Amino acid sequence: MEFFFKQYSLPLLLFILQLLCFTSIGQALNSNVTALLVFGDSTVDPGNNNNISTIFKANFPPYGRDFANQTPTGRFSDGQLTTDFVVSYLGVKKYVPPYLDPTLSIQELVTGVSFASGASGYDPLTPRLSNVIPISKQLDNFREYKKKIEPAIGNQGIENHINKALFVISAGTNDFVVNYYTVPIRRRSYNVSSYQQFLLQQVKEFIQGLWDEGARKIAVVGLPPMGCLPIVDTFSSNNTFTQRGCIEQYSSVARDYNQMLQTELNDMQQSSENHGAKIYYVDIYGPLFDMVQYPEKYGLEEVNVGCCGTGYVETSILCNRASIVCTDASKYVFWDAIHPTEMAYNVIFKDIRSTIDLITSGGGSRIVSQGVPRWACSVTIFFFRFSVTIFSFLDLSSNFF
Repeated sequence: MEFFFKQYSLPLLLFILQLLCFTSIGQALNSNVTALLVFGDSTVDPGNNNNISTIFKANFPPYGRDFANQTPTGRFSDGQLTTDFVVSYLGVKKYVPPYLDPTLSIQELVTGVSFASGASGYDPLTPRLSNVIPISKQLDNFREYKKKIEPAIGNQGIENHINKALFVISAGTNDFVVNYYTVPIRRRSYNVSSYQQFLLQQVKEFIQGLWDEGARKIAVVGLPPMGCLPIVDTFSSNNTFTQRGCIEQYSSVARDYNQMLQTELNDMQQSSENHGAKIYYVDIYGPLFDMVQYPEKYGLEEVNVGCCGTGYVETSILCNRASIVCTDASKYVFWDAIHPTEMAYNVIFKDIRSTIDLITSGGGSRIVSQGVPRWACSVTIFFFRFSVTIFSFLDLSSNFF
């Protein structure tokens, strides 16, 4: 019996300790966030526009060239979006599907979907210009979504499920690039500053709508450096072919808007913190601008044009089967004249990962189980192994002498 205890009990206890630690980590990664629910424009639309009557689609080659099985899903990129990387990182599932996909299983619905629509925006006029899904309708679809999943979760479980879901909102670029600076309607009533304030009011009302429906973990994505988008460069540069580069006028508007957005979100966070709210700003301006300014840091080579076609104006139906496409999209920041490549989306994901951790865990690091940090398991196991080694040595010494 003594031999059995010495030979098997300590290794068995060590195995059980490791198993408990890794099990608690796995449970936290799966239970801390119940679903990823996404709203916005083409930066987070995985294919909703496939199912509506609009020309702004991406469900044909060469879109999706670097996605699984080279499938053009409707994502406006060569591969995955940032939200795909996020949902995989959280351990919820591999990709975020579009809500309007009629083939979705109840499990796919429960674990999260995207309600986003390419070419949409906060301004109600913006989606009307392209006949896509307005933000307000995306909120209606979310309410419909809750009714669909309730039978699978139960009446008692639906509130907890939504409270623990991560909500991501990504829009605003089309409001400026497609709407304000292209169509003169809004410019007749708003200067840049007042239009920014108008959009911020739309953002706050949308967040309030999500809050009323039970959302408590909300990530709001800011604007990219709009002046660095190839299509903006094409139409605003003094010489499209020889003087390509970021247009400061547009990027400064994005920076100012982002600063105002952060202030508004901080105010909303503080006023609702006692109710368990986590409303965070997510910066994509920084990582995208850094890629454009210092491409060599990321192994990138082309920053001023897209991979598809000439890279100057092609997007959606202009980037099609007949387009000449670059051989390696991972060397490009932009896939078409507006949208980043999978490579760029992945860089953005890595940069915002710490913010995702803050929202989902409530602190600077991810929760393991019952507030026990992951390092505690490692330290405990280390000292246990050390103790086993010492006791084994002492036992061996006593037998030897």
